[in-house]
Amino acid sequence: MPTPKSIRQIAHFLLLALLVGLGANIVQAAQGIAQYGKPKYPDGFAHFDYVNPNAPRGGTLTLPNPGQRTSFDKFNPYTLRGVTAPGIDLMFESLAEGSADEVSSIYGLLADDIDVAKDRKSVTFRIRPEAKFSDGSPVLAADVKHSFDTLMSGLAHPRYKTTFADVKQAVVISDRVVRFDFKNNNTELPIMVGTLPIFSRNWGKRPDGTMIAFDKLAFEPPIGSGPYLIESFKAGKSITYKRNPQYWADHLGKPLNVRVGFYNFDRVLYKLYSDDAVRLEAFKAGEFDALVEYRAKIWAKGYVGSKFDNGTLLKKAFINHNGAGMQGFAMNVRKPHLQDPRVRQALGLALDFEWLNRQIFFEQYGRINSFFTNSDLSANFDGPRKPTEAELKLLKPLKAKYPQWVPDAVFGPMPAPPSTKAPGSLRQNLRQARELLMHAGWQYRDGALRNEKGEPFRIEMVENGGFFLRVLSAYGRNLEKLGIQLDIRTSDFALYQKRMDEYDFDMTTTRFPDSQNPGNELWDRFGSDAAKVKGSDNIIGIRSPVVDALIEEITKAQNREELRAACRALDRVLWNSYYVIPQWYNPTHRVAFRNEMRYPEPPLYYQAEPWIMQNWWKEGAK
Repeated sequence: MPTPKSIRQIAHFLLLALLVGLGANIVQAAQGIAQYGKPKYPDGFAHFDYVNPNAPRGGTLTLPNPGQRTSFDKFNPYTLRGVTAPGIDLMFESLAEGSADEVSSIYGLLADDIDVAKDRKSVTFRIRPEAKFSDGSPVLAADVKHSFDTLMSGLAHPRYKTTFADVKQAVVISDRVVRFDFKNNNTELPIMVGTLPIFSRNWGKRPDGTMIAFDKLAFEPPIGSGPYLIESFKAGKSITYKRNPQYWADHLGKPLNVRVGFYNFDRVLYKLYSDDAVRLEAFKAGEFDALVEYRAKIWAKGYVGSKFDNGTLLKKAFINHNGAGMQGFAMNVRKPHLQDPRVRQALGLALDFEWLNRQIFFEQYGRINSFFTNSDLSANFDGPRKPTEAELKLLKPLKAKYPQWVPDAVFGPMPAPPSTKAPGSLRQNLRQARELLMHAGWQYRDGALRNEKGEPFRIEMVENGGFFLRVLSAYGRNLEKLGIQLDIRTSDFALYQKRMDEYDFDMTTTRFPDSQNPGNELWDRFGSDAAKVKGSDNIIGIRSPVVDALIEEITKAQNREELRAACRALDRVLWNSYYVIPQWYNPTHRVAFRNEMRYPEPPLYYQAEPWIMQNWWKEGAK
């Protein structure tokens, strides 16, 4: 007769056999994983290095509207239509948490164990038994599958279907074990699915048990597992979040390492202002605690006065090591008059960055010179050199197969952005632009630049508010010298977003989000399929088999060296296709704040607003 000990041993053996059968080729179980190599932090680490583990908790953090949104009309951040309330991410968590001092690693949050298959064709997460949603229900594998399936459906924003296109399915193994299967070996996919937002299957359930369609959810309170709940709101004007007294991570026997030093405020209040000038004056009057400033002139001249003199208000430029990426005037190549790369190059020659930096920006900016500016992934990182052998190995076959899609210039040094520094000049640049336009079929006659049909060259520049009006006015004057009419259309954020979603513009200012480790998001940003989907990040409308092929190389890179070569090759193709007129960047975050605000040393890679909300605290908070 088996003893109790032998029964336990047999049961343990059977359990191991089951797990091996379900999660074939498991590398190892761990709290953290890295895309390349090993994660920085070992299993059981106490906290991230960049937080203050002893930060006091308490008080209210009051913030203005982040970015340019001036109102909101929904709580659901995962659908296409409408404008989401700021701070709503405070209500949602993912299976794992990224680290801000590493390039690409994640550590268990809702999950306490992450298993990546040897062939990297799947990843398995074990959900913590303590993890709960805001309604008190447990976070289960079925909720994870529901979240993934919903985001991949036609009810969610189309970017999810593009970004997670290589994820085959989410499979419920048991109540607290879920596995994601992949279509191919993509080293980024385990990281990506780990950071997928998770929400309850009951979000949108009516009292009678029926469900509101996901794309119809507006002001129905989200059911997530995050540290905060909505306390109150005024539609479009303000919203207050309060700490969830039953937040699962606060009720563990041992502090959850990825949450130590995070979310130190009892309340977070967002006030939305209709105008940047009003927002600045409200800050000086003490209506909120911190403000991130993006305008050089205002930073230089606006943050002054008695409260800055006496130390009530402080200002500081925080260094970051973020890749600056690309910011510029993006051209919608779906428009016939913007399809010729010679035309797009000519439009770039009319922007006088040196004059703008001197006259408007107080010499605070450097020029964007790559789609991966300030990163080793930039083809210009080591200077304007010719492609390496690794880059040529990618570019030469593509040139042979798709000659029209690979500009000859990619095989030489990366061209510098247009400059008016001596011995150059704006006059010389405009002369070159005129020649390019002439070769593209545009000639100046009857007071305007016209094509063969006699149609004048006009550009509709669509902008969110008046942020860039001084820049655009100067740019428009230069375009006038070429015979081009620039029509500037400004609107509030909601209308602007609608026009972007429907690609109803000629040009607009855009900034592609920074990434130290680009991957699948590039499909949505530059991929051919995304160009046909309303609401995608491919606002330019790029439909290039070469770009698609290079994105594929990026997503399947097995190490940093392969990633670097593929990114630099893509950089050369995009840069020499003149899709964007590059603007400028600053390797700092400019933050003004009240003197009772405290902060730890900033991490390597971070955005200012989330850092303030996640890791700052108030002196004397109770």
